Amino acid sequence: MNRALPAVRLRVPTDEDAVTWHRVFDDPEVMRFHGGRAAELFVYEELTARQRRHDAERGYCLWTVLDEEGAVLGFTGAQPWPGAWGPQGEIEIGWRLGREHWGRGYATAAALATIRRLREAGVPRVVAMVMAGNERSVAVARRLGMERAESFPRPGSGDPAHCYRLEL
Repeated sequence: MNRALPAVRLRVPTDEDAVTWHRVFDDPEVMRFHGGRAAELFVYEELTARQRRHDAERGYCLWTVLDEEGAVLGFTGAQPWPGAWGPQGEIEIGWRLGREHWGRGYATAAALATIRRLREAGVPRVVAMVMAGNERSVAVARRLGMERAESFPRPGSGDPAHCYRLEL
């Protein structure tokens, strides 16, 4: 990426962020590779609470991404891989932004900030699970220096999810 990345700030998600994430992710395009539609509000309430616990216990989580004015763009960060399939036992880095923020470098800037924080927390390596066809996320993973390692069939659909890896 040749252009300068935008300034972003990461913070531990608040109760209010659950409502904002629910609104920002209520877009079929945003959720195309995440089940097709936004989850119910209570799912985001549970997710933000779990992320606060992760940050307190591990020093990292899925952080809320803020732009230079303090507007919530979405989230990025890392957490233990939650699935009973895929890269079990690994730390997954991930990102999800509202569609109006796509294509401006925010996901890459936030993911790079996440990598710095994970190194400081002593995390030795991360994975990113990217659904086949999600070229935007593939591009972010590549900008981070991640390399595609293996693929796993996604439960339910059997669609391939590609696992990208990075040694920190």
